[in-house]
Amino acid sequence: QVQLVESGGGSVQAGGSLRLSCRASRLTFSVYAMGWFRQAPGKEREFVGAISRSGRRTYYADLVKGRFTISRDNAKNTVNLQMNSLDAEDTAIYYCAADGITSLDLVRTQEVQYDYWGQGTQVTVSS
Repeated sequence: QVQLVESGGGSVQAGGSLRLSCRASRLTFSVYAMGWFRQAPGKEREFVGAISRSGRRTYYADLVKGRFTISRDNAKNTVNLQMNSLDAEDTAIYYCAADGITSLDLVRTQEVQYDYWGQGTQVTVSS
């Protein structure tokens, strides 16, 4: 059974940084693009960013562009989300997800396109 396990969540003050990680198991990691989504209280889950299978391409939602960075290490089956300049609006449960897209260098942004999901990790930003 495929598992995606997020870690690194926690509480931070506004302006601070957090680094989330997601480790995949029982998955041929390199054939999946990886995405991050988040769900704030009372809101629908939304796309945060994604990285292509090759790692050469990343794409971010406008709300996080310039503040968040996604990277991946195919040898360690891990994708990371570096979050800087956090503010209260970033408070949410963050999920990683795997997309079995065939292209090496494309990413997708819709939830339905992702095949596997982690359980999520809570990020709380206090102002």
